[in-house]
Amino acid sequence: QVQLVESGGGLVQAGGSLRLSCAASRDIFSINRMGWYRQAPGKQRELVATISRGGTTNYADSVKGRASISSDNAKNTMYLQMNSLKPEDTGVYYCNARQYAVDFWGKGTLVTVSS
Repeated sequence: QVQLVESGGGLVQAGGSLRLSCAASRDIFSINRMGWYRQAPGKQRELVATISRGGTTNYADSVKGRASISSDNAKNTMYLQMNSLKPEDTGVYYCNARQYAVDFWGKGTLVTVSS
């Protein structure tokens, strides 16, 4: 089991940047994969980026070149740096941890990008 708490969301103008944080209740070093997902109003939740235990990263095409996922094992925290934000990046961003095919989710943090 792991509890996840997101922070760092807010209102930002198009072209701006945000760094989201996901604090875990236990060490993240042993978690198979962690990631960020987002859900825009009226749309399904979609993957934004993932990072594996070995450090391999994966990004959705829509954020490639604008997003960077990272983790700090000493702080049990994962981050998502988003640059050149667009209005279509608006949504609730959720932190995910996947361990042995079991998914754990945070409650989400709202990101609103104004045009």
